[in-house]
Amino acid sequence: MRLATSGEAALLNSSTAAAAEKMFAAAAAEGVIMTLASGYRSFATQTATYGSYVNSRGRAEADTASARPGYSEHQTGWAFDIGDGSGADAFTPQFKDRPAAIWAKANAHRFGFVVRYPWMLHPITGYFYEPWHLRFIGTQAATDMSARGIATLEQYFGLEAAPAYR
Repeated sequence: MRLATSGEAALLNSSTAAAAEKMFAAAAAEGVIMTLASGYRSFATQTATYGSYVNSRGRAEADTASARPGYSEHQTGWAFDIGDGSGADAFTPQFKDRPAAIWAKANAHRFGFVVRYPWMLHPITGYFYEPWHLRFIGTQAATDMSARGIATLEQYFGLEAAPAYR
């Protein structure tokens, strides 16, 4: 697996890491470079990440772009962000047009991943579009979601839309 990060951000739980290694290798075999841009985040790191969004955008907008500490999927080891090693369009909606994002959208389910925050479904997920954010849910569930055309975990598991922070 190609890493574009180091330290805690290069960590994933063992199930996620094993599936990610297979996915990254399959992408590479098809000529697509995929990198691990951001994996695990400790509470302290998520506090700093969220705080930077609050400082630059204000709390209301930060809550649509970054999870508050204690709520981030990155803190579980089940989610990570991908890149393509170029840095082009990293962490912007335009990343959707990069080969790594196109490949992940079409193939990630085969390895147990979903693009967690799909386009225009922020009223359901609580977060705006992130074509780089993948969440491991296992191959059976991810393949079922793909086959049935279900875009969000909330819809798949019959959960209510993500609530606002209280």
